[in-house]
Amino acid sequence: MPKKVLIDCDPGIDDALAIAFAHGRPELELVGLTTVAGNVGLAHTTNNARCLAEFYGMDVPIAAGADRPLVREGVLADQVHGGNGLGGVVLPAAATPVVDRHAVDFLIDELAAAPGQISLLAVGPLTNIALAVRKEPRIVEWAREFVIMGGSYTRGNRTPAAEFNVLADPEAAAVVFDAGWRTTMIGLDLTAQARATADVRDRFAVLGRLESELLSPILDFYGRHPHYREHGPAVHDACAVAYALDPGLFTTVPARVDVEIHGRFTSGMTVTDFAAPAARHNAEVATVLDTERFWDRLLEAFSHVATGMS
Repeated sequence: MPKKVLIDCDPGIDDALAIAFAHGRPELELVGLTTVAGNVGLAHTTNNARCLAEFYGMDVPIAAGADRPLVREGVLADQVHGGNGLGGVVLPAAATPVVDRHAVDFLIDELAAAPGQISLLAVGPLTNIALAVRKEPRIVEWAREFVIMGGSYTRGNRTPAAEFNVLADPEAAAVVFDAGWRTTMIGLDLTAQARATADVRDRFAVLGRLESELLSPILDFYGRHPHYREHGPAVHDACAVAYALDPGLFTTVPARVDVEIHGRFTSGMTVTDFAAPAARHNAEVATVLDTERFWDRLLEAFSHVATGMS
């Protein structure tokens, strides 16, 4: 029986890859996408989710969520993802509307209807998740597992201290890490091991329209960013899907993770204490990725998606 997953996202180039990964694995059943402002504004992230779903041939409910952080001014990553979030790629317009519920209510309702059955994956700023926790704290018990792409136990990307998804709404991240569940943190130290190198991209050449109309142009755009020019772009968000698919691809270490919300230079930092007593652990922090098996799994998923599109 497929494992149910719900993805909270801010598409976003790497979100686009993560969604295709989830859709293309028969071991996973994607029960919904919820959107949040992050890489680009909410209007773009929601439209991108709709267009990607139709481009991939998916039938999945999509709910729009928070358009700003809990308490501070929003920040975007459009310099990395382009003004529309997909590196300038314009997909066919989507006909399917979003569901008539806020993402927070959609998340709560889905988890409540299937307690212990749905893995919740958050690959954007954590605003929707924090709002859902505040509105219905029992989601912490209802989620089968909670996996984020966010944070770092060494250094950041948007600032020297902070990874973008956490920096974009550190107050929300603090709520989420303190909510009482064991968060699996797939941070930059891990996702930097999943780079779309030239050899990896050569393997995408068999993917037809998926490769030519989406993967190549968005990865070309992504790869022009200074962080990625030397070793290829990291496909951050796809790593969270890979964990839901097969935790055996990862080495994780238990830790205490606290989010800095006040620091002048360190706001958004995920302060990770691997030496904390076990009673204080609130996270499993991913440290090592089996890259060969990761890319095999991803390519298999993309091949399945490409076949369904042709």
